[in-house]
Amino acid sequence: MLRQTKKVLEYELPIQIESQKEGGYVVTCSRWADCYAQGDTIDEAVLEITAVAQSLIELHKEEGLKIPLKLQQEKGVLFPITVPVIVSA
Repeated sequence: MLRQTKKVLEYELPIQIESQKEGGYVVTCSRWADCYAQGDTIDEAVLEITAVAQSLIELHKEEGLKIPLKLQQEKGVLFPITVPVIVSA
């Protein structure tokens, strides 16, 4: 079996969650005005903003733009990897 090492970057994504009168939740990031999402549940809204952040990071990297989030970790990872799952309590 061929093992591959890939570089993995982990960023800090500070978010604020607000419930909406009409239902659902809006999630924003205080450090990145373009990074926001909404969902019917808190879990859905957090998953959505995570996906938005991932897309924005990829776009900024492609365009050579500064990413306004704090880099937490940079490490080489052997595949397969495990991924954390976040669930509200």
